[in-house]
Formats: sequence, structure tokens, C-alpha cells
Amino acid sequence: MEKEFQLWEKIKDITYQYLDFTLNYRQSGHPGGSHSKAHMLISLLFGKKMTYDIRKPEYRFNDRLILSAGHTIPIIYSLFAVIGDAFDEIYRQTKDAKYLIDEDKLVRYYDLLTFRHNKGLPGHAESSGKTLLLKFNTGPSAHGLPASVGQALALKKAGLQNVKVFLIEGEGALTAGATHESQNGAWAYGLGNLFWLLDWNDFGIDDRPFSSVVYGTPDEWFSAHGWKVHGTMNGHSWQDVYSTIKKAVEEANENTPNLMWFKTKKGYEYGVYDNKSHGVPHKKNSEIFWETRKPFMEKYGVEFVGFGKPAPSNPDEERKQWEENLKIINRVLTSDEELLKYITDTLVEIAEALPKDAPSTFVLNQNPYKDPAIYDYKNYPDWLFAKPGENVPNRAALAKWGMYINGVIGRKYGRPLIIATSADLTESTNLHGFGLGKDDFAGFGVYDREKNRNGAILPSAITEFLNAGVCAGLATVNLSENPYEDFNGFWAITSTYGSFMYLKYGAIRLFSQMTQDSPIKFGKVIWVAGHSGPETAEDSRTHFGIFEPGVLQLLPKGKIINLYPWEHNEVPVLLAAALATDINNIALHLTRPPIEIPDRNALGFPSHFEAAKGAYIINDFDPNRRKDGTIIVRGTSTTYNLIKLLPQLRKDFNLKIIAAPSFELFMMQEDEYRNKVLPLEDWMDSMVITNESKKLMHDWIFSKVSEEYSLSSDWDNQWRTGGTVDEILKEAHLDCDSIYSGIERFVRDREKRLAKLKSIL
Repeated sequence: MEKEFQLWEKIKDITYQYLDFTLNYRQSGHPGGSHSKAHMLISLLFGKKMTYDIRKPEYRFNDRLILSAGHTIPIIYSLFAVIGDAFDEIYRQTKDAKYLIDEDKLVRYYDLLTFRHNKGLPGHAESSGKTLLLKFNTGPSAHGLPASVGQALALKKAGLQNVKVFLIEGEGALTAGATHESQNGAWAYGLGNLFWLLDWNDFGIDDRPFSSVVYGTPDEWFSAHGWKVHGTMNGHSWQDVYSTIKKAVEEANENTPNLMWFKTKKGYEYGVYDNKSHGVPHKKNSEIFWETRKPFMEKYGVEFVGFGKPAPSNPDEERKQWEENLKIINRVLTSDEELLKYITDTLVEIAEALPKDAPSTFVLNQNPYKDPAIYDYKNYPDWLFAKPGENVPNRAALAKWGMYINGVIGRKYGRPLIIATSADLTESTNLHGFGLGKDDFAGFGVYDREKNRNGAILPSAITEFLNAGVCAGLATVNLSENPYEDFNGFWAITSTYGSFMYLKYGAIRLFSQMTQDSPIKFGKVIWVAGHSGPETAEDSRTHFGIFEPGVLQLLPKGKIINLYPWEHNEVPVLLAAALATDINNIALHLTRPPIEIPDRNALGFPSHFEAAKGAYIINDFDPNRRKDGTIIVRGTSTTYNLIKLLPQLRKDFNLKIIAAPSFELFMMQEDEYRNKVLPLEDWMDSMVITNESKKLMHDWIFSKVSEEYSLSSDWDNQWRTGGTVDEILKEAHLDCDSIYSGIERFVRDREKRLAKLKSIL
């Protein structure tokens, strides 16, 4: 290996120059951690223990790479530029197709000019464009850790436990709570294909070492969680770093996650060290910047343009100097034929070692996601739906639907469609159904790392961050032969109380960004905000979500579908309709108390199938009477109480009443339908009623005038208290008497309302 180590040293030298010039001219980015990770990254990519095709980052049998320390993306760009430049030069010389890498699949030296510029190379790690080999968007501390658990789990569940997941992180991020959850989860799921590489340099941003506030060493931090640990105190020794990686991979066992730690110096060979090197590059063309260029110039016999001089004052001249110096670095690479051949032939050899197929894995045999049984809610079996007069909570429908979906797919394809995880709330939030069987189908049961790897229910503890990241990570593993066209892998569902949904927002946001920007197709995640609204009254205000489920609206329009079934029979219908779209994030809001299933025929309003359209008319105007306005209602107790009032409301007023279970699904309907249900003139003359906060109905509220007359749990801008459901609904002014009074005021003030609205418009 000695000859290889010499070549790795030159790769590192060239990589550092690309990195340092990029940060110097851009005056932005993170040099310290980028420098300290060079040895582990180069050893990983060239040491033949990570198996991947650099030319085809989308290839389904590639080992996965996650840069959890996403701020150190400059080392990735710089090393990828070395690789991309080498392949370009060898292809230019040979015209051999095996050396051809598409322009949009890997960084080149000239791409470094776009670093941290709009439409250029992003300032943190993203799984898109020229860094598609990175498999998750990272940067927020520790967010890559639970995603790596999800990806390793997806591969293991697919029978591809020989496909590995490698993650690079620093010990600063290990102080985040997601780390503890991920350590436990990786052990619980038996992820012997998971390998974390830890850059142990003892510093982050602040002027104090982490060892002054965190006890112990990587051995103690990880062996206590059941991980297999390997490490070296010489994190800048090629021999020691490579030996650590080699030993970890070769000695890995099937069910134990692995840590490799490397004691490094933050800012290694940068001239500024520890926290001072974290996120502040040398001043542009400063004395120390040029001083730290000297070893490279002397070693490789070059001189940089403008050496020892201040940066040009003209921006165009400055950029020209930057580009010229990148070209000088590039020539050091391209003039070394031995190095070029080593880089390209080594990575081609690694790529050619990949399996061409894995016919034994059940997940790859057939793709169930186009099966109409998933989406055809009108032909769902009758047992999925409750009968009129039954008292059942809407959340109970989720358990039945999960049992049906995983059952119908399990019978046909021998695998679960959806993997479920909840923070010790599996039965409470009705996710247990995804593991249950019916009739002649036994069900997939609970996952066990040794006894039941096909299980659909993950045995999770109180791990909200882990569960969210696992679902996002799991849904990004696409095992399709054509990942740009189709998805084949696993969907996921995770639940918590609606009041705790903020704990999952980080993973939701990153997953949504990836689904927008990555050319690879991803799976879907259902985020269940269970026990939402004041209906969770007995648990008091710490547990019922009136405001907190709003995080599920904090995404761009078209990136998530929110579903608010008010009763049991709308749940499977809404899920089927939402999953039939190409939107990857589905948010399902459920409530706890049982309510009586309405006799829709007797009440004269549409079937529960109409919920699939996002909004439907419960009561229409009597054309022979003057219109009194439109009521848009959402939520369980609010809709239930309004329907109890329906005979009296029909007698006293002439109202259009619209059930609004999903604004996003409603907006996907044809104009003809939307204009029939909610034409502009009716929307202008409307109020809303919701069991959550008023602001969470913003899509349905036409104006400030409408808002003034609307009814919601936060009517007095106070947190609600606790008690029985009836007590809290009365306090929230959502009991029958309060709803009637609110509607009466709305109708009484109609002329005043419309006049006020006219003055505003």
C-alpha cells in the first residue's frame, strides 16, 4: 500500500488547493473540518472498502455515503473535482467510454467558481446535481444520523445487507439528542451494514474544546450502545486511517453497527487550527494564505498567479485570477499520467466489482407501487368502513387501513408496502394495524433484527427525531432499475401526538427539499399527527395540539398534502387519494374520542367517498330563500357538533355548509367542481369553524372579515386547559350552543359584513 499512500498524499495536496482557493476567493465556507476529514474521505473512496460507481451515483447497488457534517461540503467538492478532472483528461486521451462521466454527475474544477452562488454549488451538502453520490441533505447538526439508520434499515429489509451505508460526522454533532436516539435505533435494528466515520478533533465554533463539556471518548460513547468500535489516534496517517477502515469493514458482523473514529487536528495543514478554523477562511490573498501555498508550490514546481500580492480590486480581474489558479492546480493533476491512471482505473475497478443484479431479494422482484389496489378506495372491502350509528374514533380506521394495505400487497408481493414507527405510541396512535393479519394472511408483525426482518412495525422507543429521520432516510432508498423514472423500495409512516409534531419538522423539511431537487424518485412518508385538537382533553394542554400541527403546513405549496378526516370512513378515502398523487409528504391529522358515524343518506349529504375531492357540500342553499352565507368546517368535534345542529340550522337559516378535509386535494380538482362547491361569491360570504387554531385555516379564510366571524379553539388567544371533552369544547366555544350562537351572529351581521368587505376590497 505504500505506493498508494504516496498517490493519496498527492490527491490530498491537490484537493486542499482546490478547497483553499475556493474558500479564499469566495470568502465563505468551512475550512477547518474540511481539512481534518481529507484522510478518512480519500481512504474511504479509494481504499476499495466502499463499493460504488462514481460514474453512476444513482446505481441501486452502490454503497451509500452521507456527509452528516454537511458544512464540510468543500472537501467533497474539491475531491470530486480532482476525480472529475482526472476522468475528463483520461477520456480525452483515450475516448474509452468507461472513463466518461456526464457533465451533470460530478464536480469539475471550474464548478468551484460557483461555490455558494445562486444556482451554483450549495454551501451545505445536498443530494442532487453534481453531488448525487451523497445520499441525504445535511448541514443541521446530527440530522444525517437518523437518516443513515433509515437507509441502512431499508437495505437490510430488502435483503441487501451487503450494501453498506457510510456516514461522516464530527463529535460536536454527537452532543445532539438525535445521536443518542440513532445509536439506540441502529443497535435495535441490527444494522451491521451501517458505518459511521467520526472526525474527533475536539472543536466546533466556540472557543472551548468539546472535551471540556463532554465526558469520555468515542469508545465509551458507542460501546455503551452496543456498537463495534475501531479507531486511531493518528487520524492523519494514511496507514492508520486505512487500517481502521479496512478492519471495521472486514470484521463487521451482521447485526452490530460500526463506528470508526479518527483523532485529527481541525485545520490540519491550513495554518489556523481548532475552532478558529471552523467557518472563517483566510482573508482574501492575505499573508497567511500565500504562506500556506508555499509548500505546494515548492513541492510541485508551480507559482500561483498574484502570489504574495493583494487581490485585484476589479471583480472581473479577481475572478480571472481565481480561475487561473484553479487551472494551475488542475495542471499539476493532469500532467501526472500515473496519478490520472491510478484515480480513474481504481474507481473503475471499484465500480466493476458491483453486483449487476440481486435476484434473491424479494423487494426487487416486482414493484407494487403501481398496483391499483392501493388507490382504488371505491373498491376497498366493506370491513374497512364503519356502519352508520357505530361509535368509533377516526384513528381506528388507520389501523384497519394499514392492515388492509400491507395485507393486500403482502399476499401479492411477499413484502410490506409501508413500514411503521411510533415513539412508544404504536397502538395508541393505531399504527399497530400495519403489522396485523386478516383471514389467511398472518401479517408481518414487529420487526426483529434476527427473527423477523420482514416485520412492518419497528420496535421504537421514545425517539421522535430518530423515527422522523428513519422514515425520511428509508424513503430515499430507491432500488428500481430505473430510479429516474420509478420508485421501488419502502414507504413509511410515523406518528406522534399532534402537539409534538414540531419534533419531526427537521426531517420533513429536508426530505421535502430532496424530493424537489433530486432527479431520483423517492418514496412517500405519512406523518400522523395523532390525538390532535382539544379532543385530547383529558391529557390537558401539554398534549393536545391546537397550534403545533401547523408545522405540517410550513412547506411550499405542492410539497405536502394535509388530511383532516372528521370521521372514521373518510380516513382510508383521503389516504388513497393523497397517495395517488406525486407528492411525497402526506400529513394525516387524527383525533382520539369516538363519535357516531353519520347516516349520510338520511341526512341528505354525500358519501364519504367525496372526501377524496378535498371538500364537499354537506348542506346546499335552498334556491327559494335568501342566502345567509357559507360555513367551511374542518375537524372532528366541530363537524360532528355542526351536523347535530343541522336540522335546526336548516330551519332557521339558509346556509351552504362545506366539509373541508384537505385544501390540497381540493385545489387539485377541476375548475368546474371547485366552482360548484365554493364559487368566489360564496367564499367571500363565508366563515370557518375549526377545532385547531384559526391561523391553521388560513387557506380557507377569505378575508379578515371572514376571520372575525370564524370559530376556533383559540377564540380568545389563550391556551386551553384540560378536562373532559365536553368541558373543553365548551371552553373552546365549539360546543353545540356556541357554534349555533356563532353562526347566528354571522347571519345577523351579513349586511354589515358584506359592506365592510366591500370597503376593504
